Amino acid sequence: MLVESSKKGIMVGLKTTWTLGKIIFPVTLIVALLQHTPILPWVIKLITPLMNLIGLSGDTAIPLVLGNFLNLYAAIGAILTLDLTVKEVFIVAVMLSFSHNMLIESSVAVKVGVKLWIGVAVRVGLALISAIVINLVWHGGSEIAKYGMIPAKEEEVTGWLAILLDALQKAGLGIFQLAIIVIPLMIVIQILKDLKWLAVFSKWMAPVTRMLGMKENTSTTLAAGLLFGLAYGAGVMIQAVKEDGVSKKDVTIAFVFLVACHAVVEDTLIFVPLGIPVLPLLLIRLGVAILLTLIVAFIWNRTDMAKRKEASYEHTS
Repeated sequence: MLVESSKKGIMVGLKTTWTLGKIIFPVTLIVALLQHTPILPWVIKLITPLMNLIGLSGDTAIPLVLGNFLNLYAAIGAILTLDLTVKEVFIVAVMLSFSHNMLIESSVAVKVGVKLWIGVAVRVGLALISAIVINLVWHGGSEIAKYGMIPAKEEEVTGWLAILLDALQKAGLGIFQLAIIVIPLMIVIQILKDLKWLAVFSKWMAPVTRMLGMKENTSTTLAAGLLFGLAYGAGVMIQAVKEDGVSKKDVTIAFVFLVACHAVVEDTLIFVPLGIPVLPLLLIRLGVAILLTLIVAFIWNRTDMAKRKEASYEHTS
């Protein structure tokens, strides 16, 4: 049985890698090329005045743009080159934890069945609101941040052929990273399904998913996103929507939760070298995710109830 489960898992993993790879490869390639054009500096210049409004220096626009266009690693690399206060680094870290890798993760959300504008609006909205609140509430952190574990700087790539090869290498590496995570993950999930352990896990998670306004069949989707992030967890999400019959409503509510709080281990530990308190960062993400999901689920359920009442009234009259 294990052999059959593994074969099925490999096939599903390859299919999922191909589905997501068609998004990740071109987006990574385009963004890697954009780094060597005047477009990113122009975007940075454009949002610098906004930084001043939320209590940040103009320099913080650099990691924010890189984090949203590329990923958290690029953003952290940029932060390590800047002299910022602890408060500024913390605000940027919170903003980026809500809003990063926007092009790929938003494309993945659409593939899962979530409207593009919902994903972008929620993530940008949370990033801006959290920055404003932290800036107003926290009056400390004025000392200059001390960074540890500074990574080696990449050599500057020059010449269009070298730039193109570098971009292709990054895009290819993105697909490889996806495959080595998604394929074993799909094998494990298929084995757990065939052993009926996933059903047990769903029952354990049922009170949590119900509390958040979702059915218990959403638990696999929620767990995958929490542990592996939106891009890598999307493989499980797509499969769960197909096989577990997760409704469009539940997948949207799950995505709202995961937008605020996903890849909790990696996305929290990644900020440790910046010398900021990471536990408050995790608690902010988790608290916001729960609150936001409860609000969205409540509004959605009230709207559905009102529609049903209206339909029932029309039917009886």
